[in-house]
Amino acid sequence: MTASYILHKNDLPADVKFSGPLAVDCEFMGPDVWRDRLCLIQLRDEKSDAHIVQFAAGGYAAPNLKKILSDAKTEKIFHGARADMRGIGRYLGIIPENIYCLQIASRISRTYTQSHTLDDIARHLLGFRLHKDQQSINWGADELAPELLDTAAGGVMHLHAMRGMLDEMMKRDDRLGIAQGLFQCLPALVKADLGGWGEGDVFAVGEPE
Repeated sequence: MTASYILHKNDLPADVKFSGPLAVDCEFMGPDVWRDRLCLIQLRDEKSDAHIVQFAAGGYAAPNLKKILSDAKTEKIFHGARADMRGIGRYLGIIPENIYCLQIASRISRTYTQSHTLDDIARHLLGFRLHKDQQSINWGADELAPELLDTAAGGVMHLHAMRGMLDEMMKRDDRLGIAQGLFQCLPALVKADLGGWGEGDVFAVGEPE
């Protein structure tokens, strides 16, 4: 599936504007936020092409991108928000607010399944696979092939549509408020993760005294 995208190096141009909720996705060298650097951030509003920001190692000044991601008035739609927000906090030094997480919404609404990957959600809700299998891609390469950039852009092309469908499912079962409460916790959880409390469950119930 081909996605339309515009590639930028290290930051968005100052004249790039978005309208409405913003779909956001990130690509890293690996799963360890302290070891594996942030390589790409993809962004798209519901009507635009995807914008891909590719970072060189250490090239995280990105004032225009930071301004957009820091805007609390703009809702940001992620698939796995907590993991991506950790990387954004670690490398860009900001913690986005006003978050919608498809993975959380899927877990709240789709309790009949244990599969909540982006591909699983898309296959169930939209009827097609996104083919977002990126386990062996070196996102840190200086030059990425067009098909890899197409794969990256595809990660934000359908988030708005899936969000709308998951919202309808949660409204039907009176679960939307539960998800919204969890979304509001995400910035604080990410700050705790980056501060050293990420290994255990900070909400774990201890033994009664």
